[in-house]
This record gives sequence, structure tokens and C-alpha cells, in this order.
Amino acid sequence: MTPGSNIPLTAARVAVDVAAPVRLDVSGLLLGANGKVRSDDDFIFYNQPSGPGVTYRSGGGTAPDAILVDTSAVPSGVEKIVVTASPDAAGQTFQGIEPTATLRDADDGSVLATFTPPSLATETALVVMEIYLRNGAWKARAVGQGYANGLAGIATDFGVSVDEEPTPAAAPAPVAPPAPAAPQAPAAPPSAPPAWQTPPAPPAAPPAPPAAPPVGTGKINLDKGRVSLQKNQTVSLVKGGRPLLSTVKMGLGWEPAYRGRDIDLDASVIAYGPQRNHIDSCYFGKLSILNGAIKHSGDNLTGEGAGDDEVIVVDLGRLPADTTGLVFTVNSFSGQKFTEVAKAYCRLLDGTTGEELVRFDLTTAEPQTGVMMAKLIRQFSGEWEMTAIGDFVKSRTVRGMVKPAAQTL
Repeated sequence: MTPGSNIPLTAARVAVDVAAPVRLDVSGLLLGANGKVRSDDDFIFYNQPSGPGVTYRSGGGTAPDAILVDTSAVPSGVEKIVVTASPDAAGQTFQGIEPTATLRDADDGSVLATFTPPSLATETALVVMEIYLRNGAWKARAVGQGYANGLAGIATDFGVSVDEEPTPAAAPAPVAPPAPAAPQAPAAPPSAPPAWQTPPAPPAAPPAPPAAPPVGTGKINLDKGRVSLQKNQTVSLVKGGRPLLSTVKMGLGWEPAYRGRDIDLDASVIAYGPQRNHIDSCYFGKLSILNGAIKHSGDNLTGEGAGDDEVIVVDLGRLPADTTGLVFTVNSFSGQKFTEVAKAYCRLLDGTTGEELVRFDLTTAEPQTGVMMAKLIRQFSGEWEMTAIGDFVKSRTVRGMVKPAAQTL
């Protein structure tokens, strides 16, 4: 799914789990027609794990936390359940640890949709997804709205009481005891704070404006022909309103190293499942994976010759259903840095017609030996979207790319 997109629910009981490279706190809020909770009891999280029709499920640190929604048990007057997430570590932002929400049938665990909010930076909490009622039918929408002031900002926006924990005053210097005073009635004990304030939340503040998007951020399509991507830019592999669900080719090209030195670049593709789990890698040492749905042309040791030096063919229609993300990587196996490479690029071609669809040039290389060039993400609609990454890492082999590539999904 992409931000703002929605799908009808095909199951009465659904679960939304949110995974990231770090531990997340996942919460759910039941909202009425006014967009607010009816009371603090409508905030479902680890300290208050159940409410009418909505339940929090802990992953125990080994699996993602989840919010379960039984739409048949949601009370009348509740029109929306929003699912939120925030890093467990205090003050940590989502920069570099973009989460993925997976919507599942709560009874059989089958995946209904996935969503990864794009281009996160200073956000410390997110409204990731919402389950909502429209014209008598339940739907799910991808949101991705970020807050820079943590869970308190989200809670306040939706009407949850957030009281600042008072700071204890410093102990005064000793003074002479006062004269005895007349006895007074004991003060009433303070009321207990709402459960969700343990541990105490930071004070509420209005949401910060969204951060400026990185250069190249945006979504485009192929209707006007070939696309030259910039870093962080996304292209939907749709032309004339129809998904390109056929064979695509990823071509990698480069020229021999500067100053006459040969350089050996290796193109690879790493396949992942819905939880960013590594499924398999296709590279010069393993030329075919996923029953032939992804094939590698073989190794080029120098970059000599015109055109693409290495080609990876991906049959999108034959990929298993649990393969939801592909990351295309390049490594300098010979150990030279990318600053020593001339005219490196990758491009995506229509495997049937040979038409070039997308090109991404490594125009600003860094002195590293590995680069994550682009990723393909399967949307719920069945279409695929390609995003130029252009992030460099220190790795001469695809094995060292598996973990950093997973974090880009």
C-alpha cells in the first residue's frame, strides 16, 4: 500500500503488526465520529491491553507487537481504530529504521496488505494504519502520519488525557521548627493516574510540521516514457493504467576503472518477505533463485564492452506470494571504491519488448565498496513500485548487504 490508499477488509477479524529493526511500542485508539476517543479506556496498549473489539498483542521482543480488531465486536459509535507505533528507546526517531505494517487475517494469519511509510526523519511516533467504517463496510487505510513529540502528541490529538508528571522540588535548607498549628483534616489521597501514564509520558504539544523531503522524493509513473530517477524517488511500474506484471530486466553497467585499472562490480538482487525476512539472494555464485523467477546473467570481471555488463531477469508474475520486496545491490568485489568507477548505472527494462523503463546513475559516488541501488516493493493492488536508494555501505559481497538492505524496505 502507499500513503492514503485503502482496501476493503475481507475478514471480520484482522491484526496489524508493525515491524522495524528496533523494538517498537504499538498502540490502538478507538475513535468516534468526531475523531476523538470516548475516554482514556479507548487507548489500547501494553499497560491497557484490551478494549471493546480491540486487543493489544505483545511480540515478546522476538516478534512484532500487534493490534487485533474484531470488527463485529466494535461498539456502535466507534468509526475508526488507528494503529500507532513509536520506538521503545526514549527519544529515538524513525530515521533509518522505517517500520513496515502488515495487515493480516487474524484467524489464519494470511497477509492482506503491507505498508512502509516513506521518507521518515525526525518523527518519534507514527499513525501507521487505520481500520475504519464507511457506508456500513470496514476498510483499511495506509496513513504514515508522523509526530515529532512522541506518543503524547498522538494521544493528545485524539483526545486522551496527558498530564505532565510533576517534578519534585529540591529539599529546602533546614529551618527552625514552626509553632504548633491547630489540627486539620487529612487531605484526600490523590487519584491514581490513568494506566497509560506508566511510564510517564512527555507533555503534550501540537504536532511538528513535516520535515522537508529529501531531494528526489516523489512518486511518478511511466506514462510519459523512460524515467531517470534521483535518489529517494519512486516510480510506479504502471503504464496506461495497467500494471507491468511481466518480465523485467535489471541491467548494471560500468566502465573500466580510472587510470587503466580493471574493476569487478557484482550485481545482485536480495529477496525479502513481509517481515523483512531474507528469503534468498541471486548473484554470480547463485545464478537462479525462487524456482527460476529471478536469474543472473553471470559475472563480468572488468566492465569491458558496450551496454549492460551484468543483467538480472525478474519474472514478477512468477514470484512467490510471500516475496514482497527486492533490493538490487552492487558490490566492488575487487575492493576498489566506487569513486574509482566510471559511468556506473543500473536500469530497468521491459523484459518482453526490451524498452528501457527506468535508469538510475551513480552520479555522486562515495568511497565505499557496496551500494544499494534500488528496491522493488509489491503493493496490495498487485503493482510494483521501484524506488532509487543510492545508499553506500562497506561490503564487498552480497552477504554483507542483506541486513542493511532489509532496513531500506
